[in-house]
Amino acid sequence: MRYKPILSEVLERITPGRQERENVLREVSAFLKKLNSALGKVARAKAVVGGSYAKDTWLKQDHDVDIFAKFALSHKGDDLSGLLEKALEGFSPERVHGSRDYFWVRNNIRFEIVPVLDIKKPEQAENVTDFSPWHVDWVNEHGKGLKGDIRLTKQFCKAARCYGAESYIRGFSGHVVDILTIHYKGFIPLLKAASRWKPKVVVDFNNVYKGRALLMMNKSKLESPLVVVDPVQPERNAAAALSEDNFERFKVAAREFLKNPSVDFFEERSVDCKSLAEKGHLIRVEVKTLDAKEDVAGAKFVSAFNYVRSALSDFGVVDALWEWDRKSRGEWFFVLKKRKLPKSFVRLGPPLGLAGAVERFKRAHKDTFVRGSRIAARVERDLTSAEDVLRSALADEYVRSRVKEVLL
Repeated sequence: MRYKPILSEVLERITPGRQERENVLREVSAFLKKLNSALGKVARAKAVVGGSYAKDTWLKQDHDVDIFAKFALSHKGDDLSGLLEKALEGFSPERVHGSRDYFWVRNNIRFEIVPVLDIKKPEQAENVTDFSPWHVDWVNEHGKGLKGDIRLTKQFCKAARCYGAESYIRGFSGHVVDILTIHYKGFIPLLKAASRWKPKVVVDFNNVYKGRALLMMNKSKLESPLVVVDPVQPERNAAAALSEDNFERFKVAAREFLKNPSVDFFEERSVDCKSLAEKGHLIRVEVKTLDAKEDVAGAKFVSAFNYVRSALSDFGVVDALWEWDRKSRGEWFFVLKKRKLPKSFVRLGPPLGLAGAVERFKRAHKDTFVRGSRIAARVERDLTSAEDVLRSALADEYVRSRVKEVLL
């Protein structure tokens, strides 16, 4: 198999070795012991390892560990986040807002502690996070023999800049990576399928909807280009937060790897400005993010980036990327087809048959005329260069309220 030597080499690089496993296990065990002692003083609850560590799909040198604080059902209706926060008083926690607030504790390892009800059946759940321990059980049951493939998919997504469930990333979550890799029975079969994906793709591992998920699921769950029916909570689209950009990034990377396989597709690299500049006119913006919690600062950083990207749309955005150190410094990269625009352009209005709308369009524009079956107007641009439009966008209150500083 032409891919096997490459994948074997990558797996060796990204799979934790014995010494690393022992070191992490020692720290995690000590943390759990301390946390369980604190939890026992405020509630009937027990902390256990979750996420990729419980599934044994974590990557070498990736020491973000998920912990589930499992509260007994007698705490149903209680403020689980508040109880957990009380237990964490001596840990210097950082509270993160979510469907149910959770916490980060940063030592040599960053622990993400998520409060959940220790449910035994679906109807006992109060929140989507209560199903999280079930995800671990599902992967360990159905993913036997595929843990290496899951690691490959995860690293591939990281290198393609489309990994992460955070609201400001909107990429492939670890849970979605697990489901996709298991559903397609391996990394290469997944890439082959992804190279042919077109929105809307539906992945229904248990065939709950018999091919009719797009007709039967709640429409609010179907806005993403990829619909992944959660195998333990089938009314939920596990990929609901996935953006169109990240969906396309994964597809393109899949096609390119299959065409010309290389270990380079698994390497996380900084943005290559030289390669970007070959695509068109490159504009680079340095950004200082707000002094706020990571999830808040990140969301505002990306929101401002998308605003600027939209402002540059008339110049033809060939590519747009961002980098952020998750602390205070970031960069935006925009590649444009054009650097200058004509002084005027034609704006198409409503069809002539809509008399009221046509009249309003005429009142809003001076130089109107008929084009085909629609009213149109010739509009003068105030700004014609990409740099001037960019400066105007960066000076807008929308951007200035979402980042601390921008430098061209």
